[in-house]
Amino acid sequence: MRRMGLVIGLRSEVIPEYKRIHAEVWPEILALISRCNIRNYTIFLREPENLLFASWEYHGEDFEADMTLMRADPRMQDWWRITDPMQVPLSSRKKTEWWAPMEEVFHHD
Repeated sequence: MRRMGLVIGLRSEVIPEYKRIHAEVWPEILALISRCNIRNYTIFLREPENLLFASWEYHGEDFEADMTLMRADPRMQDWWRITDPMQVPLSSRKKTEWWAPMEEVFHHD
């Protein structure tokens, strides 16, 4: 199992819409997330900084293959066409990243 933590900004004017669509995530998106071996997926919002923090556990055997499957899914691409313009990637992220990964420095079960 691999735990992930990522961060990205959120445009202030879209916060109500972002919350609304995440309260009603399309069933196909939820099924794909599960099919790609992601469990315990949570997104937190920190206002007034408007930062999103995502946390999940990866329970698969081939993370790159599962992420390739996710990126290739047409319905996920539709979802990202809605959510990506709402987000503000951190300037410190790598050019190949959208959400910036974070280093886990502590965990307690």
